[in-house]
Amino acid sequence: MVAHAASVLQLEEQKPQCCPHPPPPLWDPSEDVRCIATTFQYLQASGWYWGSISVGQAREALLKKSEGTFLVRDSSHPRHLLALSVKTCCGPTSVRVEYGRGSFWLDSVSPGLPSLHTFPDVLSLVQHYVSSVGATPPGPPEAQPDPAWPAAKDSGVPLRLTHALHRPQAFPSLQHLTRLAINRSAGRPELLPLLPLPRPLLRYLLDYPFHV
Repeated sequence: MVAHAASVLQLEEQKPQCCPHPPPPLWDPSEDVRCIATTFQYLQASGWYWGSISVGQAREALLKKSEGTFLVRDSSHPRHLLALSVKTCCGPTSVRVEYGRGSFWLDSVSPGLPSLHTFPDVLSLVQHYVSSVGATPPGPPEAQPDPAWPAAKDSGVPLRLTHALHRPQAFPSLQHLTRLAINRSAGRPELLPLLPLPRPLLRYLLDYPFHV
């Protein structure tokens, strides 16, 4: 009887565990290269990517601008590529842009942190938060932050993005402004190929499918 119980126990130990968690899918490092290269290609075309300026230089550029003015720059932190600098109701501040496995998001403290979105590129991230401001009117500085907006780690002030600050030497051309207007009218990037436009013009629109 004891021997039988022991053999049953051994068989139960050899059975595979019920409902095992599947291993995470393998990630191709070449996808990181593609995602990051695409983001920098878009940023270079945007005109509001300021490159390797310092935190102090970003603050000086934004100090006299209206609330909601923003720019993207290289992060001074060795573990991050980019940072978003924005003029808030309490002055200029910056938040790092996180990246992992093909997605970008903001490194922020917010009551809505579990619902913060991830994006395939930084331009989609910025455009999302610019559009969020239009959908939800900002409240007074002492109001509770809306989950639609991230909050800066250093102050907890919501980062409301309204308009980009272009570099003086990268002011948008008339062609680029027209592209932004067409993209804004189309609404969604997937609708751009359906527009009755010449192929070279469609290609130009798709090279920068954003309205920011």
